[in-house]
Amino acid sequence: MKSYKIAVVYGDGIGHEIVPAGLKVLNAAAEKFGFKLETEQFPWGAGYYKKHGEFMPESGLETLKNFDAIYFGAVGDPDVDDTLPAMLYTFKVRTHFKQYVNYRPVKLLPGIDSPLRYKSLGDIDFVVVRENNEGEFVQNGKIIRGESPEGFATDTSVFTRVGIERIAHYSFKLAQKRRKKVTNVTKSNTLIHSLSYWDSVIAEVSQQYPDVEYSKMYVDNASASFVLKPEVFDVIVTTNMIGDILSDLGGAIMGSLGLGSSGNINPEKDFPSMFEPIHGSAPDIAGKGIANPVGSIWSGALMLDHIGEKEAAEAILKGIEATTQKGIITVDLGGKAKTQEIADEVIANL
Repeated sequence: MKSYKIAVVYGDGIGHEIVPAGLKVLNAAAEKFGFKLETEQFPWGAGYYKKHGEFMPESGLETLKNFDAIYFGAVGDPDVDDTLPAMLYTFKVRTHFKQYVNYRPVKLLPGIDSPLRYKSLGDIDFVVVRENNEGEFVQNGKIIRGESPEGFATDTSVFTRVGIERIAHYSFKLAQKRRKKVTNVTKSNTLIHSLSYWDSVIAEVSQQYPDVEYSKMYVDNASASFVLKPEVFDVIVTTNMIGDILSDLGGAIMGSLGLGSSGNINPEKDFPSMFEPIHGSAPDIAGKGIANPVGSIWSGALMLDHIGEKEAAEAILKGIEATTQKGIITVDLGGKAKTQEIADEVIANL
């Protein structure tokens, strides 16, 4: 029997509810499809920071590198500076393990009405591929004399040829497995150096994939198109910050950010990849048992797909779709189902 080592980080807030729900589904799928998940839990996050002054111990990355994948909940606490979770945990893991692909599917599930009242199944089905290690989020800058009248601040984006090429190749190869269409979402008409370079390198890579339709769209137009005509998209490739914003808009047009899943992927598998829902720790509803676990369960399916258990991954997604089709949904979608009820129904549908 194949066995996979999975590091589990609940994080904070509703992470302590949605991750156990997701693990319950993952273990049921493992039993059904004949493999085993060996999990080890780590209590890292903002709660850990409040006790220890760090989001993970100094040896944390060295510990994580021995796993096949990382299954993560959400990080953040109202009592902790909200600039710290990304810097001290999320970005740290993504960068150290060269998880340069952030993969976020946007797909309308059966039984759920999109806020876009004229759109139905099939109209909303695309993937946002966000460059995950460079761009606007490298945190390269400083505040100079911030308290003085002449104070100023800088943040410098970083775009490298190797970084742009590898995310472009990933996107075109993904499109070859889907509907053979890549849209580069950019803002090179105003960021005339960094994103013009981004555009030119992606256009070069596109020449190597003649079977894939390639187009460029400015982010303001793309934002409008998410709402007015999402059916034009298949694979979107975009920068770190643009992708962060657009993928949340993608979750909204699905009906709730609670449905959104993601993978922080190292495609070469030289390092473990990390899988997490796109929403935050939602401390306002933590402990009530009402959090939507679909994003976490779906992220688990992405994890199984990445480690090679594609049949199990597909079965989990079908189990989610069968659940929503029956109208078994949580309060964020207008339903009454509890977190664990969703997990149990997905398992029953397996």
